[in-house]
Amino acid sequence: MEEKPSSSSSSPSPLKSSTKVKASIDSNTSLGALSEDILHNILARLPALPFASAACVNKSWNSLCNRILSRPKLSSALSLNPTLQDAVNEVIDKVLSEPIRPYFAIANIGTGFDSSRTMRLIRQSLGSNIPVIVTVANGIIGRDALTDEFKEVKWGALFSGFGDEAYARHINEGIVLTVGYLPGLKVETIPLPRPRKTSPWVDTFVKDIKDYSASVSGCPFPVGIILFGEARGDMKLVLEKLDYAMPMDTVIVGDERGSFIYRSGNDARNICCREGYTEALALVFAEDRNRDRSSGTIRFHVALSNGVTDVGTRFKAASVRTNCTDCSTWLTAKREGQQELLDGQSILLDINNLLENHIESPDLYIGVIKHRKFSIGAEKPMPRTCLAYHGVVGGDEEYLYVDGIGIKTGDLFQFYYSDPNKALSSLAEVHDALKNINLEGNSKSVKGDRDKAVNVFGGLIFACYGRGESFFGHHNVDSSPFLENFPGVPLSGIFCGGEMVRPCTTLIGQCQGASPISCCLHVYSTVYLAMSYTPPSAEH
Repeated sequence: MEEKPSSSSSSPSPLKSSTKVKASIDSNTSLGALSEDILHNILARLPALPFASAACVNKSWNSLCNRILSRPKLSSALSLNPTLQDAVNEVIDKVLSEPIRPYFAIANIGTGFDSSRTMRLIRQSLGSNIPVIVTVANGIIGRDALTDEFKEVKWGALFSGFGDEAYARHINEGIVLTVGYLPGLKVETIPLPRPRKTSPWVDTFVKDIKDYSASVSGCPFPVGIILFGEARGDMKLVLEKLDYAMPMDTVIVGDERGSFIYRSGNDARNICCREGYTEALALVFAEDRNRDRSSGTIRFHVALSNGVTDVGTRFKAASVRTNCTDCSTWLTAKREGQQELLDGQSILLDINNLLENHIESPDLYIGVIKHRKFSIGAEKPMPRTCLAYHGVVGGDEEYLYVDGIGIKTGDLFQFYYSDPNKALSSLAEVHDALKNINLEGNSKSVKGDRDKAVNVFGGLIFACYGRGESFFGHHNVDSSPFLENFPGVPLSGIFCGGEMVRPCTTLIGQCQGASPISCCLHVYSTVYLAMSYTPPSAEH
């Protein structure tokens, strides 16, 4: 299929540019007489916009350009330039410095940049016919567009002033832009509008995702979903429903709490694209029913680095009160198998005594095992068991206070604490698991032919805001498993307010002894999404 990328109003039209290119060729017979190999070498070195123009010269050049872009591609760049226009220009120039046809774009920025203006600048350069997402993140991860240095940048706040004049000023200007070209897949944004009390809002969201996938692939289940949650929402129910509704082959990763705006390639989906109108957003990757079956296969692989360790015995929730105002739960509990009723103060005293020689002031969570029934629409409810983490706020002589809702009397739970040693051990396992993608793929390839081996062409990373250099004592630790296994392969990501990954057939890097219970929302973790391409000759 011949494809013509969009052009911005500030850039020359590919058609006009191709006319100039064609004219120069006609007037220069030596260029027109170039061998196909030499011409291929020249075209492959062009930036994206001149490459798009060259593809419009004639059928021969178009065919050659299509062969150059026969494989999928991910391109990303980071800029910490404090001026939005300059920062966007830097990352755009970098991601378009080589041939690519954008299928989607994700821009992650700090709160020092304006989301709407960022969206306008990116769409001017990439066109209006692809889905574009702009998210405000707690930090960005990627390779600097100017220096090529890889950076994990976690933003915080600087405090100045005294008394009533004290204020916090965020130092967080920056952007990381990721653009993907995925031939054989269709990509679209599916929003979850802010719920109305009378509507089955999550069921409708799941149905919209399945309907889109069925419309482009003939199968209601997509290959993968990158999910963004809104800061004021609770993604537990959304993820539990998606985990229930999707087969184990569907990969789901993302950021639980943030702020985002989006524009779809389909204007009909842009009804609630402004900030605050959407509870969650899914970037859906579905197989293209019209794809060339001889073009190879794109696969998504996910890995999880765990950063918490369990401590103490298990408890059973005895009494539960929900505070919907601040989305918290107050509870009392009993140790599993015992009858003594314990208040929050007593429980925390025991846990802190156990932690006294382990770690200084860790973050505490309870992992609640929930036995629930789920259904979509009029389906018969089916039982499922999942693990949900809730941050510990505190405790007094009456209650233990935790973040979030959804805990019921009788639920079992255990305490967990943030542990950099556990995270480092888990990262080593992730490193080995990512390495196996290439090892297993290459063992199936044609011996000695690198072009026919499995190729990891890009990756995304979702790291907990609590991790990073302050957690490990060194920089770029979370990115190291990917960078060491796939040097030179584009990797970008963010520091999240909650890391999402569902158990699936390609989930790798879980620690030994990990709970078989389904868990989609994690704490103090890092989630990796690696994208690989298998040429047709290596698929069997």
